[in-house]
Amino acid sequence: MTNGATSPVTAATLKVEHSPLLSPTSSQSVTETVNGSHRFVIQGYSLAKGMGIGKHIVSDNFTVGGYRWAIYFYPDGKNPEDSSTYVSVFIALASEGTDVRALFELTLMDQSGKGKHKVHSHFDRSLESGPYTLKYRGSMWGYKRFFRRALLETSDYLKDDCLIINCTVGVVVSVIDCSRLHSIQVPESDIGAHFGMLLENMEGSDITFDVAGEKFHSHKLVLAARSPVFRSEIFDGVDEQKKEMVITDLEPRVFKALLHFIYRDTLSEDVESVESSSASLSSVSETLIAKLLAAADRYCLERLKLMCESRLCKNISVNSVAKILALADEYHATELKAVCLRFAAENLPAVMRSDGFEYLKDNCPSLQSELLKTIAGCEEDYSSGGKSRSVWAQLSDGTDTNGRRVRQRT
Repeated sequence: MTNGATSPVTAATLKVEHSPLLSPTSSQSVTETVNGSHRFVIQGYSLAKGMGIGKHIVSDNFTVGGYRWAIYFYPDGKNPEDSSTYVSVFIALASEGTDVRALFELTLMDQSGKGKHKVHSHFDRSLESGPYTLKYRGSMWGYKRFFRRALLETSDYLKDDCLIINCTVGVVVSVIDCSRLHSIQVPESDIGAHFGMLLENMEGSDITFDVAGEKFHSHKLVLAARSPVFRSEIFDGVDEQKKEMVITDLEPRVFKALLHFIYRDTLSEDVESVESSSASLSSVSETLIAKLLAAADRYCLERLKLMCESRLCKNISVNSVAKILALADEYHATELKAVCLRFAAENLPAVMRSDGFEYLKDNCPSLQSELLKTIAGCEEDYSSGGKSRSVWAQLSDGTDTNGRRVRQRT
């Protein structure tokens, strides 16, 4: 540098840019129970007594939390040391699983109406060691000394030789739940209610049905959309402008229930099921639910048919199965028919002594072979003589499948 001059000094500033903050994320770990209940009815308690210590009656399997469960009832107790002083009740894991954690509740129902049930429960109380862990299939939780037998037999828990045990299972599950933090609840569809108002108010109705003198106002497009039979009868005929149709094969109450389903997609409140399992065949077929099944078949309403099948299925018993099977066969109720055949096959000797069975033999011969196929084979070897006889033939001549004589009902 010369002449005392100084060079200019430049300065640079370092600027740090910060990216904008992202919205925070979150998650939530939720440990809860998936709960479900099963009602186990034990009919004929006095006949179960004496079956032996450690021998049990088991409920049908039921599913809770992705696992199958079953209730075991020991009329003479499970513990040999108690000498049949107590009845025992257990809940068992009936499906494959390891270290399944669950809460349980076993309730012996008071049948007097007083509500004094006997309850053993894990729910709604603190558990020092946490939920019970079932290690593998067949693991059980319950009570060897559930109830003293002498007290049970004089209590309100036993009525008409029947006990009712209610079991609740709560399977413990842990999940990471994000949806609960930000969720919008969508209400159930109310389209049925809106269409139902059309039926009730008769607003815009363009066709009238005459059913035994009673008038029903409806809408052609609704009927046609729901039933291919109505669509054909209304629009494929010679007179598409017809305003009135006469229904000759249905009662007014049945047609009313039919319209209720078509508009609302539900069963009407007055649709009853078969109230008595010992009712005569004619009374079963005369119930509203049975006639509605026939109407559903007539108008090709498959969902309504399944609803009726479901209601009738709940009333299947030894005394009613033959009568309900005949209805199912007549009206092409395949789901109900399959259940009836399976039930009849599992309880064939008792079913054959029911009032409805003779009707089934005389009027529905085609069901004989179907029942035999359900039993798993039309013929079985007659072990004592090496002969082959059908199960049907053995039971029809008064013997059961083991060759024992069966006393027929008179």
